[in-house]
Amino acid sequence: MLTINEVRKQFGSFTAVDGINLQIPKGEIFGLLGANGAGKTTTFRMILGLLTPSQGRITWNDKEISYETSDLIGYLPEERGLYPKLTVREQLIYLGQLRGMTRSQIQEQTNKWLQRFGAEEYLNKKVEALSKGNQQKIQFIAAVLHRPELLILDEPFSGLDPVNVELLKSAVHELKKEGTTIVFSSHRMEHVEELCQHLCIMHRGKSVVQGNLKEIKRSFGKKNVSVKADFNLTYLKDTAGVIKHRTTGDGIILQVEREEVAQDLFRAIQSKGFVRKFELEEPSLNDIFIEKVGVVHE
Repeated sequence: MLTINEVRKQFGSFTAVDGINLQIPKGEIFGLLGANGAGKTTTFRMILGLLTPSQGRITWNDKEISYETSDLIGYLPEERGLYPKLTVREQLIYLGQLRGMTRSQIQEQTNKWLQRFGAEEYLNKKVEALSKGNQQKIQFIAAVLHRPELLILDEPFSGLDPVNVELLKSAVHELKKEGTTIVFSSHRMEHVEELCQHLCIMHRGKSVVQGNLKEIKRSFGKKNVSVKADFNLTYLKDTAGVIKHRTTGDGIILQVEREEVAQDLFRAIQSKGFVRKFELEEPSLNDIFIEKVGVVHE
């Protein structure tokens, strides 16, 4: 288990992380979210042992994280961290050896991951010759080459097209099944909803939302109603209890303050024409994020 207990990090008079408490069990994918400047990267760097907390403790399996435990951790940073002039083979051999791997172990894992990502042809190419998406795949391989127990993924889908996003998602799910604990951050809320059971949303260094994703959605109170019909639906926005609305190409999505408002909306569209969809939905993670943080996640 990864345990973060009352962790604070200050840089002079500025508090980047302010009293964070997290417990992340083995084999779970945990979402750590926040707008730029919320304290996510500082938290990641403290987990990695690159920064020392000003207060509190971070432990992995009840042991302090240090250089002795760093081989148990894999890290995919948001920024590119590869050497552009080295070939993929040279890159992975060098990084694997830093993790204590033998050449034969490195070759086995390299072949496995390149084949999985359909990237065998890039083995002897320099990193600078690869597209951003292929660089991201090599960076992911470098992070998991040594089969870490704890994996930190900071914006792992950056630069990937939809096909490669699905490839990477599949790899993340496989690592979870094998028992890897994954701390995951993304600007794409739909990816977080798909991958994570538990999450923490940070704002100005503090945790403002934390817990099980389903329970967070249920406790939010507000719901979304999605309506599609063959007639104009904009009049629904004036229904009592509708907080905000967004029109789509073939309908409208309304946020309502409680479930009962959906009944009023349903009565309001009866006998108006053909209704193709009327659905009461849980709030999206994006709705919750904007409500709690007050900014769009970008």
